[in-house]
This record gives sequence, C-alpha cells and structure tokens, in this order.
Amino acid sequence: MPLLNLTSLTPATFILAGIPGMEKSHIWILIPFCSMYLAALLGNGVVLFVIRTECSLHPPMYLFLSMLAIADLMLSTTTLPKMLALFWFSAGEISFGGCLTQMFLHFSFSAESVILLAMAFDRFVAICYPLQYAAVLTQSAIVKMGLVALLRSFCIIFPCIFLLKRLPFCGHNVILHTYCEHMGIARLACADISINILYGLAVPFVAIMVDVVLIAVSYVLILLALFRLPSRTAHHKAFNTCVSHVCVILFFYIPAFFTVLMHRFGREIPHHIHILLANLYVLFPPLLNPVVYGVRTQQIKEKVVKVFICPKSHLLQE
Repeated sequence: MPLLNLTSLTPATFILAGIPGMEKSHIWILIPFCSMYLAALLGNGVVLFVIRTECSLHPPMYLFLSMLAIADLMLSTTTLPKMLALFWFSAGEISFGGCLTQMFLHFSFSAESVILLAMAFDRFVAICYPLQYAAVLTQSAIVKMGLVALLRSFCIIFPCIFLLKRLPFCGHNVILHTYCEHMGIARLACADISINILYGLAVPFVAIMVDVVLIAVSYVLILLALFRLPSRTAHHKAFNTCVSHVCVILFFYIPAFFTVLMHRFGREIPHHIHILLANLYVLFPPLLNPVVYGVRTQQIKEKVVKVFICPKSHLLQE
C-alpha cells in the first residue's frame, strides 16, 4: 500500500483506557492521586512564590530550584488532570493532536535532568571553588543553562512526533494507559516500529545516563572537598545542602529508570503495575521535591515561616 494511503489511517481520536483490570478501583485510586497532585501544586507554588518575593533567595542555587519547580509542575500537569478526568468522568477520549501534545510536553522530564545536573554543578563550584563562584555562576550563565535544558529536551522529544506521524494505525485507537507516551502510541500501529523502539530507548537513555554520570562525578568531588573543610560548621552546612540535592536526584532517577526499563523489558510484570508506577514517577518528584527542600534548606524554611505562618512579624521586620 502506498505511504500516502497508510498515513491517512491515523485515527482522529485515541481512547485512554486508564488502568486495565482495575477499572472498578479507578474512583479509589483517584482520591490519593488527586490529593498528591494538589499537594504538589501547593508545595511548588509556595517555593516559587517565596523565591520570587524574597531577595535573599536570589542566588543561583535558588534560581535553579525555581526552574526545578517549574519543570515539576509541567511534568505533573501535562498528565494528572487528564488522568483525573478519566477516573472521575470516564473522559478517556483525546484527539490525535492532543495526544501528541501531551507526549511532547513530557520533554520537561529531560529538562529536569539537565536542571539537576546544573544544581550539582552549582554545589560543586560553591564548595570546591568558592572564590570563583560569583564569576562562574553569573546571571548570564544561569540563563544559558536554562536555555540548554529546554533546547536539549526539545531536540530529544521532537523527532518522536515525526516517528509517530509516519505510522498507520488501521483503526486501533485504545491506549492501555492513563496518558499518551511515545511507545504506548507506537504499539497501536500496524507497521514496523523498530525505529521507534530503538530511538525511544537509546536516545533518552543515553542522554539521561550522561547526566547521571556527570552528577555522580560532581558529588564524588564534592564529598572529597567536604572532608577537607576546616570548619565543622561549614562542613555540616554544606553536607546538609548536598543531602537535599541527593534525595531529590534519587526521587527523580530511580522511578524513571525503573519505569523505562520495565516498559521495554519487564514483560513478566503485570501491565497495571507498570501503569501505576508510571503515574507515580510523574507525581512523586513534584510532590517530594518541595518537601525535601522546605525541610532541609534552612533559608527556605525560615522564609516560608515568615511569609505564611508569621506574616505580621515578617512585615514588621521589613
């Protein structure tokens, strides 16, 4: 069949099936997921507001934290509202263009990885080369890092749109998932998807692995520098900051790698387990990151208390 005839078989809409085998439990799954999503919105919103309004929280570390909060909000918001509508109203229908848009907006996953690398670099310079910190982490450098995060993420996800648009679907339009993602759409096609499988696994995996290796190298050098710090107070303060970063990194990468590898190789694992974990991977980092930074970063904790818990004393100090 000619290519033009094949590509004309693209369905107008897809149907998101939710979690196959757990349809009767959708309403009960909705409650914790909705609660966690609202908590993630609140937590990241508070972090962004406090950093935006407090001049003392404008050093590079907190600007990177703002970028992380924005990426977290984008990652969860592109997925959870549609999933909640599916569970609550059985509104699983989504247009082909809307499905591709939802998949494309998951580029925030790759952007978040670059931001975590930038945060590791920030701590590396601050601890290992404190005298050069202001010269290296300038406002221009921070803007460039943010643009690199967006550009690299765009370059990774954009080819997926063309890889999907070239496929014929032959009437298959039920996606056994709660949101649109590259391989979930590709597996509905009635054509060879070897290129999709290769690209979907190799390119993002290699890009993320490069970030992980560089982050690991940064923290090894940071730990070596920490042991050489003469002041125990400075040692303790720097160590606490690094522990916060490492917790955020683990919350992000461990579920992501597990989900990606299970999606490709975990054929023995029940499909509903994979879908539940895939939803937790887009929800847990946005939920836990502001908690980790709010609890372990003294400056943010103090500003949150002043702005939201003791606003009168905050105004008197000003």
